[in-house]
Amino acid sequence: MWTRRHLLGSGLAAAGAFGLIPVAGAQAVSRSTVTTGPDVNVEITDGRLRGGHSRCALAFKGIPYAGPVTGAGRFCEAPPVVPWTGVRDATHLGAPSLQKAHSTYGEQEPAYAEDCLVLNVWTPAVNDGKKRPVMFYCHGGGFASGSGGSTAQDGARLAAVYDVVVVAINHRLGLLGYLYLGELGGADWATSGNQGMLDIVAALRWVKTNIAAFGGDPENVMIFGESGGGFKVGTLLAMPAAKGLFHKASIESGAALRRMPKEMATETARRVLKGLGIAPNALHKLADAPAEQILAIQLAAEQGQGAMTLPSDGSSPVPRSGLLHTAGYPVPGGYGPVVDGMVLPHDPFDPVASPLMADVPLIVGHNREEATFFNMGRPDTFTLDEAGLKARMAIEFAGDADRLLTVYRAIYPKATPSELYIAIASARWFGAESATAADRKSLQPAPVYRYRYDYESNYPIPGTNTTLKAGHATEIAAMFFNTDQPGLEGTGPGVVEASKHMSAFWTSFARDGKPSAPGQPDWPRYNTTDRPVMLINSTCHVGNDPEGAARKVWQEEVAD
Repeated sequence: MWTRRHLLGSGLAAAGAFGLIPVAGAQAVSRSTVTTGPDVNVEITDGRLRGGHSRCALAFKGIPYAGPVTGAGRFCEAPPVVPWTGVRDATHLGAPSLQKAHSTYGEQEPAYAEDCLVLNVWTPAVNDGKKRPVMFYCHGGGFASGSGGSTAQDGARLAAVYDVVVVAINHRLGLLGYLYLGELGGADWATSGNQGMLDIVAALRWVKTNIAAFGGDPENVMIFGESGGGFKVGTLLAMPAAKGLFHKASIESGAALRRMPKEMATETARRVLKGLGIAPNALHKLADAPAEQILAIQLAAEQGQGAMTLPSDGSSPVPRSGLLHTAGYPVPGGYGPVVDGMVLPHDPFDPVASPLMADVPLIVGHNREEATFFNMGRPDTFTLDEAGLKARMAIEFAGDADRLLTVYRAIYPKATPSELYIAIASARWFGAESATAADRKSLQPAPVYRYRYDYESNYPIPGTNTTLKAGHATEIAAMFFNTDQPGLEGTGPGVVEASKHMSAFWTSFARDGKPSAPGQPDWPRYNTTDRPVMLINSTCHVGNDPEGAARKVWQEEVAD
């Protein structure tokens, strides 16, 4: 099956660049994201750094924000950075988290590693006394893969064009970031299931301490992320340790309402320990377990195989797709942030929006045809007939299938069977919970703004005669103003305009908490009376409660 790491690493052939605001002393805009000279030095609390120029901005990469997390530090909160002497090179990306081989997609990015706690900074200038908005990005890839060095998410253009500071980070992923041992090991292991999230908190603390040297305002930080990155942003909104370290947030295609319950997370831990041959009363032995062996157990689960798919009590496993093991959904054998009562006291948006986010303005939304991306390895999805649609709906939605088909046929009377399925599956994965999260957040003092990304990418789906349209992840490069090196967002007419609008919305929101874009309509604060949604495209407009009849069905919690 095609995965995001395959797709974002492909299709980067050159396309004509469009004009950018120049940065004094920087080279002409380049499609390459590699940092070049002349060198630029900056001093932070841990020592001096040497960065350079990239795509009309200054770039500093691979900066450590916390210490090593191997050996005895595994499954523990990361220690502080040890200060260095001399000038540390910050012109190259650092290692991404341990993950499947060949799954990274940054330009000249090194191999994955267990010690991965580094970040990248892009800025228009350093040490100039300005207080620019800081945009702190959490990468996607569920909780299993991804990198802050991804080409599509390179922050240079956003920094140069909109006079903001962009930060992107690497942090622990997979079992090394989310293996919950608190119920088995007691207080010494109480935070183990959320170490990946605590890494992000450590990076936010680094920003608060150091970002002024890069021309950023530590009192005006926006966290944002897409897909798995959106899940991480939602989790941060409900974490006491993160409170006060950011001031605005946006969740793109990742507004999951709930996180992993302790009971399910503990079952995952039992399965992993059994696979490693370690008794629950001998957790100290985890420090010596080869990281590759832990990763192998995780990767086997992605294929529906191995220890994580087998109940620890020897009972028969419940069939489920391998995707659930990597997406952080609450299933036995899965992993992701854990509602442990300490690091994460409650679910972010269930039954209400966490009171910790009451004073944080939020953007939340999804893409209209999210599900095209996840069906790129299933070409028959795009040629369904009525019988095929009904058969698939019966498998995936059981007794709710007829009700869902009835409401979506009324909304889209001219849709083909494949288009109906994509609309329903897109809502199931992302759209329905975006609406519910916005509803619940709207009851708090700080505003929430809801959007739907509608621009139709012409990126072809292999083995079919169709394209991704507004599929999952097609908006990432557009949001980062990186449509000069086309990937999932495509090369069709209007992509540059859609990118200008989306990047303007996000950077203006980072600046003052109110999203706006030149020449586009006012974006109203979301409420549960009109339910206004900004429909982002080459020309944007506001729609009130799009797919409202379907929203009501989803919010009755059919077909969970």
